[in-house]
Amino acid sequence: MNRYLLACIFIFSTVLISFAQPKYEFRAVWVATVANIDWPSKPGLDTETQKAEAIRILDMHKDLGVNAIILQIRPAADALYYSELEPWSRYLQGKQGQAPDPYYDPLEFWIKECHARGMELHAWLNPYRIAQNTKEELSANHVVFKHPEWVLEYGKKLYFDPGIPAVREFITGVVKDIVTRYDLDAIHMDDYFYPYPTKEAFPDTTSFGLYNRGFFADNIADWRRENVDITIKMLNEGIKSVKPWVKFGISPFGVWRNIADDPRGSQTTAGTSNYDGLYANILKWQEEGWIDYCLPQLYWHIGMAAADFEVLAHWWKNHTYGRALYIGQAPYRIDAESKTPEWREPDQLPKQLRLIHSIPEIKGSAYFSSKSFNKDLLGFQDSLKLDFYKQPAIVPPMPWLDATPPLAVTKLKRSGRKLQWKVADASGEMDKPWQFVVYVNELGKSFDKENSSHMFTIIKGREIKFDRMNRKKKKYEVRISVLDRMNNESNVSLPVTVKM
Repeated sequence: MNRYLLACIFIFSTVLISFAQPKYEFRAVWVATVANIDWPSKPGLDTETQKAEAIRILDMHKDLGVNAIILQIRPAADALYYSELEPWSRYLQGKQGQAPDPYYDPLEFWIKECHARGMELHAWLNPYRIAQNTKEELSANHVVFKHPEWVLEYGKKLYFDPGIPAVREFITGVVKDIVTRYDLDAIHMDDYFYPYPTKEAFPDTTSFGLYNRGFFADNIADWRRENVDITIKMLNEGIKSVKPWVKFGISPFGVWRNIADDPRGSQTTAGTSNYDGLYANILKWQEEGWIDYCLPQLYWHIGMAAADFEVLAHWWKNHTYGRALYIGQAPYRIDAESKTPEWREPDQLPKQLRLIHSIPEIKGSAYFSSKSFNKDLLGFQDSLKLDFYKQPAIVPPMPWLDATPPLAVTKLKRSGRKLQWKVADASGEMDKPWQFVVYVNELGKSFDKENSSHMFTIIKGREIKFDRMNRKKKKYEVRISVLDRMNNESNVSLPVTVKM
């Protein structure tokens, strides 16, 4: 049978047996800029072309039901935004230190366009990477020329030494600068802390000798983990000291530790792990409350012997420690010609999503990466639009940051099929009206605020004009609620009847 026909059959059957769609769900896509993976498509594009590409990406994902973009703004100690601390990224114009031409601020543009579409912007940074290879030409004003003692070469790449206190201060300063100047929703870091190990030893004996804090040489692994712990704690405190509503999230490698190495570990046999290979003790960061969400990269199929997606999804849900948990998924692996049979299955990613929806502790997912959605994903895009993401969803609130709901709509006025409303502005940034949920149900039928099928749309503005919904001009009840910056929801307004 033709594989496209198979995909269509699958999509139809999925619609019939789908789970109830959650009202609150994180639906994100990574937009990678390193090596021009997703955006810009190549270095050297003029400003208008860069903007047009960004708009196309955002419109594509908005159409799929995505509500958050994870944009890589600092791939390698550089900047896709104006910075006095680090040079412009080479992935913009082809040369590090060269600003966009004509000038604009890419991060400012992405934030504005995301928010206009009701999407969050999570600014994705790599903390320690300086250069993808040692032959890259660095900008003359790069901080490494002022502080060559901060730099280590490993695996033919350049890194900041995580063991040097001044490095941690610098990275924290970079993040605080971004949070201060830009209206973003979160700071995001992925799995790259200490680099993935190679056969050579990591060359940090000098910094260990200077800053070992009483650790002995045979405990250097514990010292390295504590170096990253200190960085994470400093970053969280720095972010919250500037803007308490800005979230801090980590997307670690999918395996914390194998059970053979730790009784708390997962039933996996991964060749590396966060704890042992990358010196990233993600569980501690959650236990201590240093991060707001964990987004492990489960880029494996259901049933994989060494690292089973289903096994790991359940393992991570048992280790949330009161913080948000999302799951990273891998549409880039979907390929009708894949050597792995599971990634040739149209149902692989939908099965993963159904599993995610069946585990209450998991509040959403993110996809790596944006460009994957430009290709044939064996019907997955249609599965999102027709089923999983058919209705809008609210990014889950984080009550440990703020649990106070905003003030409700004070006046709802109808003129034909157009509605306008007013709401009192609050004094605190967290409590100000940020977005509005529009609920619609047929007149005479029961309304349930928690039923996602009654959510019509989520918008920024304070008015909406409805199109005709059917030929018979039925009457519908419309209600409005207010979302604040942290996605706490107000009481729902009294209904207004609209014929459409």
